[in-house]
Amino acid sequence: MDRKIKKKKFTAKRIFTVLGSAGIVVLILYVFVFSSNERKLNVDADKISIEAVTHGAFQEFIPTEGTVQPKATIFLDAIVGGNVEERFLEGGVEVQEGDTILKLQNSQIQLSYINEQTQTNRLRNDIENTNNNLRQALFSSKNTIINLDFNIDAANDLFTRNTQLWNQKVISEQEYLNSKRDYERLVASRVNAIQQMEFDSLNSVTTINQNRDRLVTSEESLEIVKGRLANLWVTAPISGLLSTVNVELGQNVNQGQTIAQIDDLNGFKIEARVDQHYLPRVYEGLKGTFDFAGSTYTLEIRKKFPEIINGQFVVEMLFIGDVPEAIRRGQTISIRLQLSEEREAVMIPRGSFFQTTGGNWIFVVDESGDFATRRNIRIGNQNTRQYEVLEGLQPGEEVIVSSYDGYEDKDRLVIKQ
Repeated sequence: MDRKIKKKKFTAKRIFTVLGSAGIVVLILYVFVFSSNERKLNVDADKISIEAVTHGAFQEFIPTEGTVQPKATIFLDAIVGGNVEERFLEGGVEVQEGDTILKLQNSQIQLSYINEQTQTNRLRNDIENTNNNLRQALFSSKNTIINLDFNIDAANDLFTRNTQLWNQKVISEQEYLNSKRDYERLVASRVNAIQQMEFDSLNSVTTINQNRDRLVTSEESLEIVKGRLANLWVTAPISGLLSTVNVELGQNVNQGQTIAQIDDLNGFKIEARVDQHYLPRVYEGLKGTFDFAGSTYTLEIRKKFPEIINGQFVVEMLFIGDVPEAIRRGQTISIRLQLSEEREAVMIPRGSFFQTTGGNWIFVVDESGDFATRRNIRIGNQNTRQYEVLEGLQPGEEVIVSSYDGYEDKDRLVIKQ
């Protein structure tokens, strides 16, 4: 009797197939469950810069260069022209108000002064001569009238007697008429002499007044020319530092030409150029600071010139408080122009990462220090040292702030010690 043989369920081939399939499933599970889609990159710790996120006082400021200038500068221009005859002072020395810097020579002005002086003296002599002539004419007229008065009295006496005698028929009518005509002629002569005296007096007074007016005008002209003559001596209008003298001996100087420059040593100002981007945010009263010889000094904008030249505008700043003793005209200083007041904020140091991320994301270092992961953040204002963080970071965390070249598409950086 034949015996039925049972077929084996687990053959070697089947077992191998099942195990192979299971291995593939496990591998797939490992890839999709245990593996991550993160894009990683290994970096050396000594090739990156790690900084801490902090919380504290933040102030927005911009750096700018300023030039030290005297608080007041006097440009000394030639009031009159001429040739440089003598130089008494050189540039770089301190001067007192009234000190003579140089002397000009101008023969035309000197000749004009002589002519005006001669004209003035001649007018003075003319007035004096007119006065003398008036006195002499007055004496002569008075003497004429005195003589006429005596002659009139004598003629009147004769005429009176002849009238009586003629009435008595003692003398002839002709003798009577002659005495009458002599008397009337003398009376008329006296009237004419008085009128002549009055006319001469009025005419002389008018001439004197005209000469006096001419004399006043001539004296004023003389003073003007005298002033021009005095302006040939160029003097310091204020006390200060004679920084430059721009002429040489024998040089011809034109009227209005700048001869010298004097700096007022009683104070300094700073002229700074600011990028036109900040024009709406810069105003009079805005403060800035700078470091000099180990100390920090404060400045304040007193003038703002809104004209844009080469993409910049100029502000004029004055010192608030102390002024550095060793500071000098023409020095360049680095100013931190404060665009905001201090406020509490979360901050990170400035770094090259910003050129790649634009402040939109950053690598945050894990507490273990073994890796750093990418995180979105939001940057606010900034200054030359720090960025203000508005979102995405907390004080105490650490971030990578060095260059992100080659990190643009990475999600995680594995830090190799």
